[in-house]
Amino acid sequence: MPDIPHSFTPQDSLVAVMIAISASDEDIRASELLTIQAIVNHLPVFADYDMDRVRTVAQTVFDLFGEVEGLDALFGIIRNDLPERLYETAYALACDVAAADGKLKETELRLLEEIRYELDIDRLHAAAIERGARARHVLP
Repeated sequence: MPDIPHSFTPQDSLVAVMIAISASDEDIRASELLTIQAIVNHLPVFADYDMDRVRTVAQTVFDLFGEVEGLDALFGIIRNDLPERLYETAYALACDVAAADGKLKETELRLLEEIRYELDIDRLHAAAIERGARARHVLP
């Protein structure tokens, strides 16, 4: 594995989850990037976050995605650096980014399933989070 920084702030971990879901289908859309930017600019959890870190976190995610066990490594970093109380937040943000373009691709659905598993999100809680994201991102 290349020399990749293995220490994220909790906010970096949230950004990494959002970048990962956006990149999961190998087509990062403008609507997804705008959603990530809006989330980072407006949610209280990012109040003191340095927006310049997004580029560094994104590069780390892309580097890990290029590795054979990169997704496992990414989840290891996230579980290590993200407090458990923010696991559902991470899942909710991933759902919002995945839903941003109005459609979910198979690769996004598989990664959301993996995030649920890796962060031990209760299935009922996950369904409620998914329903909220769907409601927020419905197309006219």
